[in-house]
Parts: sequence; structure tokens; C-alpha cells
Amino acid sequence: MNDNIKILSTEILSNNWYVLKKITYEFLKNSAWKKQTREAYDRGNGATILLYNKESKTVILTRQFRLPTFINGNESGMLIEACAGLLDKDNAEDCVKRETEEETGYKVKEVHKIFEAYMSPGSVTEILYFFVAEYAKSMKIHEGGGIEDEQENIEVIELKFDDAMQMISNGEIKDAKTIMLLQYAKLNQLV
Repeated sequence: MNDNIKILSTEILSNNWYVLKKITYEFLKNSAWKKQTREAYDRGNGATILLYNKESKTVILTRQFRLPTFINGNESGMLIEACAGLLDKDNAEDCVKRETEEETGYKVKEVHKIFEAYMSPGSVTEILYFFVAEYAKSMKIHEGGGIEDEQENIEVIELKFDDAMQMISNGEIKDAKTIMLLQYAKLNQLV
């Protein structure tokens, strides 16, 4: 624990979809305690994965409607993303395997964790665990698309890796986790 931080109070502002908290705290700066109040959104931790095929030089991504992007200027609200999901009660590796199967229809057995990152640390508590895995057509066990009970409507897309990289440059891919995974693949010559 950090001895230069004292949590004074925590108030739950919303516990509808996830938990939004208002936290009042003090931090020690220049030998004096300074009081501040911030809000933090706790949606749990998550995992994401880039499926790639060295032989065909392709990647598997998804496309789905994302309301926050729609209300912030994305005219269609559709976003191209790497497969991802919340850990729920799973560890990160089990989560990413489950989400891969649910969203893309591919059953991967071996995944490789590459790093973890806070995606929006100024307001969201989430740590996202990043993975990569090779895929082959033989691993496809169903069409994917997500789980209807979770109101998921996911389109699975297979792209040439070079096309996906171009989609970052031309603004078709704007999702941070996807950009990070594609750049990792490029830097490490996965595809």
C-alpha cells in the first residue's frame, strides 16, 4: 500500500451495469496532505486476443455496435476489434479462450500472454490482459457471433494482416486494444 494516499470515503453513484464510485482521498505532496475527489468506473478486468495465421498472413477480428462510440461521433456505431471479454470469475487465459470460442467460433488451445495494460487509468479500474494465438481453419467449430443471452451481435471478419494495418492508418480501426495487438504482431513479425 502507498503510505502517501489515504482513502477518506467511497460512495457508490451507480451499480446498474457496472459500479461507478466517487472516492474522496488525500495524498501527501511536499509534506502536506491535499484532498481530492475522483470518480472511478469498475467493470472488472478483461482479456483480449489477436488470432493470426502465419501461412495465409491473416488475422481474425470482430465488428460490433458500440454505443459509447456512437454517441461520441462514430456515425454507424460499428467498431472493428480484437476478440475480448471480461474475466468474470475466470483467470485471464481461460477467459480469452472462452471469449475466442464464443465470439469467433475458433477453439484455441494454446495462447501466449504478451502483456497487460490499464486502458483508461484516469477513470476506469480495468486491467486488460493481452494475448496472441495462431489459428487454422481446422480450429473453427461454429460460426461465432457471441452469445444471444448476453445481447451480443458480433460479425467475425478475417482480414489480410497488411489490410488490417492499413485500416489503422485510414481510421477504419480505432479500437486501442486492437491497434496495440496489431502493432505487437508487426513488431514481432508474427504474420
